[in-house]
Amino acid sequence: MGKIIAIANQKGGVGKTTTSVNLAASLGVLEKKVLLIDADPQANATSGLGIDVEEVELGTYQLFEDSIAPEDCIQKTSSPNLDIIPAHIDLVAIEIELVDQDQRESMLKKAITPLKERYDFILIDCAPSLGLLTLNALTASDSVVIPIQCEYFALEGLGKLLNTIKSVQKIHNNKLDIEGLLLTMYDSRLRLSNQVVEEVQKHFGEMVFDTIIQRNVRLSEAPSYGESIINYDAGSKGASNYLSLANEIIKKNP
Repeated sequence: MGKIIAIANQKGGVGKTTTSVNLAASLGVLEKKVLLIDADPQANATSGLGIDVEEVELGTYQLFEDSIAPEDCIQKTSSPNLDIIPAHIDLVAIEIELVDQDQRESMLKKAITPLKERYDFILIDCAPSLGLLTLNALTASDSVVIPIQCEYFALEGLGKLLNTIKSVQKIHNNKLDIEGLLLTMYDSRLRLSNQVVEEVQKHFGEMVFDTIIQRNVRLSEAPSYGESIINYDAGSKGASNYLSLANEIIKKNP
């Protein structure tokens, strides 16, 4: 039975999609069967794996609509053992369309729970907001990875996200766990980066992953080629970081 993990933070630019794509590819290379669900209308995870967003006909929008079988939304990727349910800009309308639905927070859960039999891990790349799309992702998930960039405003908004997770645990999904806080965009040359790492580790202790994702040019370049860092440059620091994170998650979920 697979595990569903949401990658969530309502702050933009924290490395959420970078983590979703590269963690998914790393788990696949480590011989786990992985499904990545793009639940962000910006569809960056979709394009980051080489899929033309304009040509997406079946994807996350149809999952929420419950109009077709979830299996029909799945596409293969060029990464080993990695499938994706892609997104399209149409997904932006789903929050309005779901407003009058009964159990609207559980639409994604209902759609993807049957897929747990087919995959070791299902990762959900969430939108940078705490709206209905993210609420659906948290309701459907077993746990959540929270990327935090090693910059000045790192902890800003984290309290709000943790409160949202508590509310989801109380009302919609009492099994939701925090898989871990992931420090991203770390630059060892900057005193500020080191201060943020110390601060987060001091406050959250064992909730913080041992792996820290370092700033890496190759990591920034990979999406423009429609490839994960594993496909683009397996020898890079970014690939090494995400393989380390994947190993950490596999150890936590034997």
